[in-house]
Amino acid sequence: MFKKSLVLMLVLALVVTAFVGCGPKAPTEAEKPAEPVVLRWNLGADPRTIDPQLNAANEGGHVINNTFEGLMRELPEGKIEPAMAEKYEISEDGKTYTFHLRDAKWSDGQPVTAHDFEYAWKRALNPNLVPEPSEYSFQLFYVKGGQEYFEGNGKEEDVAVKALDDKTLQVELVAPTEYFLELTGFYTYMPVRKDIVEQDPENWARRPDLAVSNGPFKVVEYKMGDRLVLEKNAEYWAADKVKIDKIEAVMIVEDSTALTAYEAGELDVLHNVPNQEIPRLLANDPSFYIRPKVGTYYYNFNVTKKPFDDVRVRRALALAIDRTAIVEKVSKAGEIPASGFVPPGLHDDKGRDFRETNGDFGIDVKAAKVEEAKALLAEAGYPDGKGFPNFEVLYNTHEGHKAIAEAIQEMWKQNLGLNVTLQNQEWAVFQDSRHNGQYEVARGGWIGDYLDPMTMLDLFTSYSVLNDPQWRNKDYDKLIEKAKVTMGEERFNTLYEAEKMMMEEMIVAPIYYYVDKLAVKENVKNVEMVGTGHWWFGYGEIQ
Repeated sequence: MFKKSLVLMLVLALVVTAFVGCGPKAPTEAEKPAEPVVLRWNLGADPRTIDPQLNAANEGGHVINNTFEGLMRELPEGKIEPAMAEKYEISEDGKTYTFHLRDAKWSDGQPVTAHDFEYAWKRALNPNLVPEPSEYSFQLFYVKGGQEYFEGNGKEEDVAVKALDDKTLQVELVAPTEYFLELTGFYTYMPVRKDIVEQDPENWARRPDLAVSNGPFKVVEYKMGDRLVLEKNAEYWAADKVKIDKIEAVMIVEDSTALTAYEAGELDVLHNVPNQEIPRLLANDPSFYIRPKVGTYYYNFNVTKKPFDDVRVRRALALAIDRTAIVEKVSKAGEIPASGFVPPGLHDDKGRDFRETNGDFGIDVKAAKVEEAKALLAEAGYPDGKGFPNFEVLYNTHEGHKAIAEAIQEMWKQNLGLNVTLQNQEWAVFQDSRHNGQYEVARGGWIGDYLDPMTMLDLFTSYSVLNDPQWRNKDYDKLIEKAKVTMGEERFNTLYEAEKMMMEEMIVAPIYYYVDKLAVKENVKNVEMVGTGHWWFGYGEIQ
């Protein structure tokens, strides 16, 4: 009996062993599914919006540049390449563009059509757009009928952009525009879907359950003030080139906190670092670098409020700033002290640098012109600052802006005897305060949207919602409008005249020309900052 039991147990053991051996084998390392490729990035401030037609700020622009795609796409060094447009034709008179769209889909699988572009462009021009008119509507005034529609003097159907069929978009311009193709890569020109937008006009782009994208990534998570998560858009027409599966974007406002996270290995990409850390990083961290940028850091004067309605006061304040001291002792990132509004790097029809050609408007970038500033202030009725009302400088919450505001506060105190208080606001609130003229003096900064001086100068037309100084000058408007319909030497002479007019009025005090302060981990390849200062992660890799 014992022997039979033993034999039975052995047989059962063999059966179990055989059964187990027939089961699924544990996967080898090569057979295991690949871990998703995740890029961790500090976006900085929470964008006010990531809606292509509503956005007017850099933070939102970074996100839109990776979730949407226009007819053309901007590359580093100011070049462009076809994107949604597979090809295009331009009429002999330079006024009619016909774009032929490639086969492409939205992230929900529906085709991207020319009708999506027509809807988006007319949406940006809608004067009754919900929740508010587009701040960048003026970028579409190049299209025939666009400005008239926005200003209430024309109809939507008269705006000369039309989908001839699902794959063909035709646009007629007011006049030949040398940089129109570059404009079609800018976010205001990117397509959106009418059926999606109309479900939630104000928040559709933030809602992962609703938003659709036609770019390399799509929004899958959005926690306001905290984080934004993008995932690869499998329907993107060039999805085979997209090597990053997920982008985790955090919203760390303070540069010092973000740098700590980067150096602890918690972030892969960083845009901006504390100024005091720049010398150390340049010396010791090969992943950190500085590059020029087409943009200007400046202070706005609200010309509708006394005493800033007096050009002598505005000029005195501008001349009393030591710009070299600010870039060498405060910002310390290789910025260039500014003498005019248009930054270096933009060229006229003869290839001359616009900034160098148009002069310095009496600003000495090496030192403050204290005596001239005091004389102007005295002429305005405030000798040695006596009787000048205390006033406030407004800036958005950021340690770098605070340091610069404190330096200028001290310069105006020491050089002119003026008492200045400082006030900071969160980014979204600050933008509204500035645009609505709810300030006396406010920090400003503008990054070029395309590589032409017009990208800086058309901010200050009477009809621009980005005209933060609240300056209205019909002669200036005429110059800008003339520059939009002329070519070559005549056009650039008009732009030179326009900058001279706004700088002689000193509606802003230029401080310095921007640079990008970037940190990208060495195993992260092919992430790019395009010429106008927006990140492009579409073809990035993590090795």
